[in-house]
Formats: sequence, structure tokens, C-alpha cells
Amino acid sequence: MSEFKTFDYQFQVLEHHLDCFGHVNNAKYLELFEEARWDFITTNGYGLIEVQQNKKGPVVLDLACRFKKELTNRENITIRSQSVDWKGKISHIKQEMIKSDGSIAAEANFTFGFMDLETRRLMDPPDAWLRALGIK
Repeated sequence: MSEFKTFDYQFQVLEHHLDCFGHVNNAKYLELFEEARWDFITTNGYGLIEVQQNKKGPVVLDLACRFKKELTNRENITIRSQSVDWKGKISHIKQEMIKSDGSIAAEANFTFGFMDLETRRLMDPPDAWLRALGIK
């Protein structure tokens, strides 16, 4: 990963995450990655309250997700998140789901913009957002 701050989020796979094959449903991976992102940006001062008050916040522009190993019921997982870079209105975040044995179950790369929710246009992110991402 990069030189920016790393954030770890712990969770346990539960029955409602599973599909008929007994492993985590592909759509749930994105929900879990999002849950981890909201956790670290909220902890670092730019959560939902700030987005709603400021009417400015992050939008996913692109993502690539790779599934490497199964996640099954009651496994304990760490989601590691880290900003990769930031240039102007665009930032990139890498996230990994790490099994208890240290192997990577899934990895995802997200491209984000920072949007003014009133004008519906991307804008340069404020320092508070960059701090929440562990960039500043």
C-alpha cells in the first residue's frame, strides 16, 4: 500500500452475509468495504453528519474488486483500508479483506470524487476530508 495512514476494521462473517453456496455473497463484499470506509472517515471527523451538514461528500466513480479466497460463516476478518493517492478532485483507496491466517480474501480499488451535493459537481476536497482519508 502507500505512505498514507492505514485503517483496520474488524468484523465477523454472519449468516445474512452468505449465499446458497455457504460463502459470502459477492454483493456483500461491497457493503462490507463500504461499512469499513464509513467507520474510518467517521472516526476521523468526516462522517454522515458532516456530509449532510456541509452538503459535500464522497462519491464512488469506479471500482475493481477481486475475489481471492472464500469467506465462510463465523470467520473473523480484518478490512484494511488505505488511500493510495489524491490529485485534485480525485482520490484512490485500496481495501483488503484479510482472513485470520493473514491471507487476502478479497481486494478492491476505489476511485472517488468529492461532490458538492447542491451543484451536483465534483469539487476540490477540503482539508477535513483529506484528514479523514489519512492523507493530511
